[in-house]
Amino acid sequence: MPRFMRRTASRWRALMVVAEALLLVAAMFLAVYLRFFQSEAPLYAYSGMWLQGVRAGLFAVMLILGMTAMGLYQNHLRESLFGTLARQAIGFLIGTLGLLVVFYLLPPLEIGRGVLALALLFGFVFVALLRLVSVRMVDVEALKQRVLVLGSGERAALIEHRLRRQSDRRNFRLVGYVPFGNETPAVAADKLLVPDSPLAEWALLHRIDEIVFGPDDRRGGLPMHDLLQCKQLGIEVTDLVSFFEREAGKIKLGLTDPSWLIFSGGFDSSLGRKVSKRAMDVVASLAVLLVTWPLLLLVAIAIRLESGRGQPILYRQERVGLMGATFRLIKFRSMRTDAEKDGVARWAGKNDDRVTRVGRLIRRTRLDELPQLWNILRGDMSIVGPRPERPEFVAALDADLRYYQLRHCVRPGLAGWAQLRYAYGATRQDAEEKLKYDLFYVKNHNLVFDLLILIQTFEVVVFGRGVR
Repeated sequence: MPRFMRRTASRWRALMVVAEALLLVAAMFLAVYLRFFQSEAPLYAYSGMWLQGVRAGLFAVMLILGMTAMGLYQNHLRESLFGTLARQAIGFLIGTLGLLVVFYLLPPLEIGRGVLALALLFGFVFVALLRLVSVRMVDVEALKQRVLVLGSGERAALIEHRLRRQSDRRNFRLVGYVPFGNETPAVAADKLLVPDSPLAEWALLHRIDEIVFGPDDRRGGLPMHDLLQCKQLGIEVTDLVSFFEREAGKIKLGLTDPSWLIFSGGFDSSLGRKVSKRAMDVVASLAVLLVTWPLLLLVAIAIRLESGRGQPILYRQERVGLMGATFRLIKFRSMRTDAEKDGVARWAGKNDDRVTRVGRLIRRTRLDELPQLWNILRGDMSIVGPRPERPEFVAALDADLRYYQLRHCVRPGLAGWAQLRYAYGATRQDAEEKLKYDLFYVKNHNLVFDLLILIQTFEVVVFGRGVR
């Protein structure tokens, strides 16, 4: 198998997107053929073929976006076959709704109902079959990145402890650990390897694709000559923190030192990035407001009917934003007005009795968050970023967690990477785990990443994950 086929999950995902897009285009053409093959003058034949190509491309793009919204291209999706098919069905529904909006705005691109129904049926079957085959292929060892760990101590053993599930190792096969220096091995003896030749020769002989450097003690110096030879042979050399960052989608705080954060890249705060992010914030906020304003009105009426006259509909609360500055966050009120009558700030708990009946519904559907679009338009928040916390919590967490202030390098967001990857946090341990994902976002954010997070947030809303 060519080496490039085993390179990181991003290439595999890109290959899946392209393959599924081609299948969806094929499904559209097949639907057109079956619908009109007996006609003397097929609707899409000959001179109209270019327009049919545009329609087929639009069909594929919208359904791919719908499946993206349901998280079907995530690295660490853990679902049964039924769960995957359910996500695919909802993704097709979202994509179809998007198509209907496009047809309304651009009538010449409209696809006939019969053709669209057939194309959706064929496309669903084609994509489902491809995914069944791909699941089998992902488990084929020849397609996995073969990883050798240089080091066998406590740090290196974290790969065994934290990436132990099969789904966590879907993209690589761990060949073994090579002891480094005088460290005491912390992995099983059957996983230890002692090369009987120079490292580069041994790695080439055993088809190693990547070497992860993770010894407990680096004071013995780096094996620069060996690692440089490996690089020259096309073998990737990665430090342990970067390996965790890539495979787990988060930054391992216990392994991270300030020098790695400084020299590892990321943290893009260029003018171009600021302009693109702000433009996305304004456009996305206005678009969401345009679509959801009837829901905003209904929620306001429901809160008024439940609480009665004189009770507030909106709830304003101080939160910490960009560079530690505070602002007043706006939400629909979902708790009783005396929820914190003792003046003590506290996280919402599971089945919290302070939540009203309307509040329980709007929290589950995330409708209580929609007034924050005003915060985004004002510039207090971004459409995507770490969730803003209350100053009382920030003060305590900043004193307790390393690098907590780094999450304030970007504006807080309505949607976020941590919200996709981790449930609602109501403890110090939850906050630490979410910080790992927040730092990953702060370090790696870009326009494409923001768009993917925004699209996949539909999954959170549909399945109600992280609701309190």
